[in-house]
Amino acid sequence: RQMCIRDRWPVRPYYKRELAEAYAPTISPASALNRLSKWMKLNLELDEALRHTGYKGSQKIFTSLQVELIFRYLGKP
Repeated sequence: RQMCIRDRWPVRPYYKRELAEAYAPTISPASALNRLSKWMKLNLELDEALRHTGYKGSQKIFTSLQVELIFRYLGKP
């Protein structure tokens, strides 16, 4: 069956780098991580919602709940 766009990015844990590269595939992984981090901080509602999940900037993996919030506020990659 043909993969639907919705199926391409299911809500599940993702490494930060994996998700960052999905949002910015044409730039370096480090730049993609910086960009995603900036988008998350600039979106005040997302930033607050992530903090309520216990999100820390130093974590390497987003939880499923954090991914769900990122998709809700930023859209899917």
